Amino acid sequence: VQLVESGGGLVQPGGSLRLSCAASGEDIFSINLIGWYRQAPGKQRELVATISGSGTTKYADSVKGRFTISRDNAKHTVYLQMNSLQPEDAAVYYCNADYITTATMELLVDYWGQGTQVTVSS
Repeated sequence: VQLVESGGGLVQPGGSLRLSCAASGEDIFSINLIGWYRQAPGKQRELVATISGSGTTKYADSVKGRFTISRDNAKHTVYLQMNSLQPEDAAVYYCNADYITTATMELLVDYWGQGTQVTVSS
C-alpha cells in the first residue's frame, strides 16, 4: 500500500490546515486503523490522532479540542482538520495505516507515508 499525504504548509498561529492521506494499492480490501503522527526537529515521533475502522478516535492530549480526525472509507482516505494551530504544532506529519489484503484477508500493519511539513509561524 502507498500512503500519500497532502495539505501541509505555512500557517500563522491560530490558523487552520486540513491534512489528507490517501491510501492506494491493488490489494487493499479495507483500511483498518489509520492515523497521524508528527515529528518535530530533535524530537521523537509522536502520535497525534488515530481512527479505527469502526470510527473510534484517539487523540494526543495536546491536540484534543483543536484537531479532528475523520475518514472516508470509500476513498481509503483519512483527514486531519487542525484548528488553532500553535508554533508547537509545527512538525512533519506522517500518515500510518494498517490494512486488510484482498487476496488473503490478512491484516498488514505499520505502513507509513513520506510526510507533509506543517509550519506555524507569524
